[in-house]
Order: sequence, then structure tokens, then C-alpha cells
Amino acid sequence: MYRLTTSMPYLLNRLGVRMGGLFSRRIGSSGLSLPMYRVVASLFEQGDQKLGEIAAMTSIELSTMSRLIGSMASMGLVTRKRLPSDERAVRINLTSKGAALATQLMREAQHYEDVVVSMLEPHEIETLKEILARIYGALDILEGELVLPGDWKRSAPPGPVLPAQRPKK
Repeated sequence: MYRLTTSMPYLLNRLGVRMGGLFSRRIGSSGLSLPMYRVVASLFEQGDQKLGEIAAMTSIELSTMSRLIGSMASMGLVTRKRLPSDERAVRINLTSKGAALATQLMREAQHYEDVVVSMLEPHEIETLKEILARIYGALDILEGELVLPGDWKRSAPPGPVLPAQRPKK
């Protein structure tokens, strides 16, 4: 029987909300919000990204990302450069100030990760990360099952189509 308090989405959200809240309090004095931290960490990991690429990597809505990048540019943390080949496309990069802040905050983020997994063996940590990545990938199945609002009773599938049930190609 389904129970909220033992369901995977509930447990993952609970962990993410608590850890995000604690980390937000830790980085608050830097002037960055948690979404801003995700942007600088994303750009530190891979620079010269388009807005959509950063939005996808950080799970931040594109409209929110555009405003966030504007604020971060005003803070001197990122630069925006239009592409000569496509005037609509903008490439985002960290400034030296943004890179320095990213380096500092990523050390803090690593500390947070180290603490929360400290009771796990190294191979368990790697396994957990692999499993979480697979679970995230499985969300594509649910996305494929989505129907328009109001149509859910009429056209929703009878149950989940799990990878093991899908026809072989």
C-alpha cells in the first residue's frame, strides 16, 4: 500500500528541501540564493553556456533563469555575449569574481555532501549516485504519460509502462 512518508518522491524531496535550506543559510552571506549558486557551479563546471542549457542543468525555469542571469550580471558575477551567428542566442560565462565565488562555495557544497554521506562506504555513494541518475531518467516514462488537464480520466494509461514491459526494438 502506498504511504506518503515512505514514498521515493517524498523522501527525495524531504532530503533536497532540508539540505537546500541548510546550504542556503550557509551561503546567504555571499549574497547568493541557492538558484544563483547552482548557476555559478554549473558555469564553473562548463562555461560558455546558453540560457536553456543552464536552465536544464540547474532545473530552473527558463523565464526565471533569464531574470536570474540579469541580476547576476548586475552583481558582476557573469557576462552575457550575443552570438554573431544568432542574435537571439546569448552565451553566459563567469567573470573572475564569479569564478572565485564559485570556487569558494563549491568547497562548502563538497563539505555538505561529505557530511550527509559520511555514514556510507565509497562504493555505496557511487551506487547511490548511479541509482539516482537512473531514477531521474525514468521520469521520461512519466512525462510520456502526461495528458492534457481534464483528460486524465479518459486517456490516462491503466498503469505505468515499465522498461521491462516495453516491447523490444
